[in-house]
Amino acid sequence: MARIDLDNVRHAYGPDPKSDADFALRRVSHVFEDGGAYALLGPSGCGKTSMLNIISGLVAPTEGRVLFNGEDVTLLSTEKRNIAQVFQFPVVYDSMTVRENLAFPLRNRRMKTDEIARRVDEVLETVGLTALAGRKARGLTADEKQKISLGRGLVRPDVNAVLFDEPLTVVDPQMKWQLRASLRDVHRRSRATMIYVTHDQTEALTFADKVVVMYAGEIVQVGTPAELFERPSHTFVGYFIGSPGMNVVPVAIDGAGVRIGESRVALPAAPVVVDGARIELGVRPEFVKLGAAGIPASVIRVEDAGRYRVAHLSMQGHPIAAMLREGEKIPADPKVSFDPVGVHLYADSWRVALNGAGQ
Repeated sequence: MARIDLDNVRHAYGPDPKSDADFALRRVSHVFEDGGAYALLGPSGCGKTSMLNIISGLVAPTEGRVLFNGEDVTLLSTEKRNIAQVFQFPVVYDSMTVRENLAFPLRNRRMKTDEIARRVDEVLETVGLTALAGRKARGLTADEKQKISLGRGLVRPDVNAVLFDEPLTVVDPQMKWQLRASLRDVHRRSRATMIYVTHDQTEALTFADKVVVMYAGEIVQVGTPAELFERPSHTFVGYFIGSPGMNVVPVAIDGAGVRIGESRVALPAAPVVVDGARIELGVRPEFVKLGAAGIPASVIRVEDAGRYRVAHLSMQGHPIAAMLREGEKIPADPKVSFDPVGVHLYADSWRVALNGAGQ
């Protein structure tokens, strides 16, 4: 397995890039530790697949280096990097059986027959294909074929890393939960370095030990699922992680507090900000309270999500969502307040510290 270092990597698909806007992947330096399970999470076009293809060797970066265990592999082919990659859509040999598809890369490496059989049987069980082992791939459904692709990525014991590019797109929703759990089990047993690209926060948060959140070609935060939810470093992370996402409201600094329109919200301590920065308050719907005291608001609509409801309100001209516990009533004349533990302050979209508040 390998530790993978990205050293000042940038990539542009067009010729002669000059500004940041010309780069699909802006300057990125990051370490994927040996044996880690990582997710690259972000919306379409944020650079996550470009980064994965640079790691695998399918794309050579415009600038920067890729290192495996300290060795510069920037110009090496995918084969020489010893990478297994699973793509969004299945790539299988239709004329082969399921078992033959999984055994093929092992036979190419001249592994012993009994070892091939053992590895293939183990992976067949992991991806739920044991009953179809003797079937030709051409007669299988798209999600069954993708499970073959997943199995081929997992069957080799000697790979430096296994890379997944949105591998569950064509898989039945009920099967996704089972396969994610299987991948986690495989990672725990093998301790292979795994990097999983997805735009689905549920996939990222349930698969990875560390989630790398990407936005506009940059890494905006790396952390555990709990860290991303509790302390989003960037407003995009707060918006993208959680359902519904974090409320972000423009505010003005007022001493050790902020003003939202005519109303003031106290902070634990004075914020540390640069003059002229755009200041915003972030608070997740779970920490928005509706009661008799606070900032006046009006209810726009209420969504019933089964175990909870989400109230969408207008507060001083700004939209804000509040999560309501089961049985919680909305006051006739609601006023909004915030649980201080869930309040964050941002300057030009980046989280700022509060003097003496341990943030």
